[in-house]
Amino acid sequence: MELAQLNLQDIKKQHFDLVILPWGAIEAHNLHLPYGTDNYQNGVIIKQAAQIATDKGARVLVLPEIPYGVNTGQTDIPYVINMLPETQKTILRDIATSVFKQCDKLLIFNGHGGNDFKTMIRELGLLFPNKKLMTCNWFQALDAEKYFSQPGDHADETETSLMLYLYPELVRPLNEAGNGQNKQFKVHALNQSWAWAEREWTKISNDTGVGNPSKATAEKGERYFNDLCQVISQFLVDLASASLDDFYGY
Repeated sequence: MELAQLNLQDIKKQHFDLVILPWGAIEAHNLHLPYGTDNYQNGVIIKQAAQIATDKGARVLVLPEIPYGVNTGQTDIPYVINMLPETQKTILRDIATSVFKQCDKLLIFNGHGGNDFKTMIRELGLLFPNKKLMTCNWFQALDAEKYFSQPGDHADETETSLMLYLYPELVRPLNEAGNGQNKQFKVHALNQSWAWAEREWTKISNDTGVGNPSKATAEKGERYFNDLCQVISQFLVDLASASLDDFYGY
């Protein structure tokens, strides 16, 4: 169920075991995808996955999406909206304070690679004992290489295929897209998973893309979307049914 569509009578009749907060971003996505790509994808994926979970008996509630994310590496791109992590933490604290009066589990459903909620969850966890604040990145739930020939990590074949399936009217012709060619760090370790530095997007890419979208199709997007929703829905079912008094095992 979506909170924004419910009324007080509906709410009083319901008990939810898991509340979900979708969180996206507003940023450039190459030359062919809209600034709201992360929000469009995030919203449809979680609503579909939550519906499947509900059909399986899970009692889950989806909150309205937070549409702005961390874009500190793209502030020189026109109208990219940046929300600082400290602002995110304040918003998250206020939402958690409201949610935890009714439900003891809150999942941040993240659709933007620049968002990182782990340290916030560590800090806020001290304020909410006996509650569980969690996060997940849908774009890491499946191995994209099993679905796409040239997966990247931004406005690539994956995201373009999803948008061609979900919102084809918002996708410009692929012959107008940039090729998503991008520069990597000259310090090799920074291109690996164990070291990290923020990318300055106008220095690494001419079109803000990371990955070639030219082979994207709606058919690929549909297959990926359906499998993704199945995996995520089972995750929601498992979370909703999990007891915080018996959350760990061997």
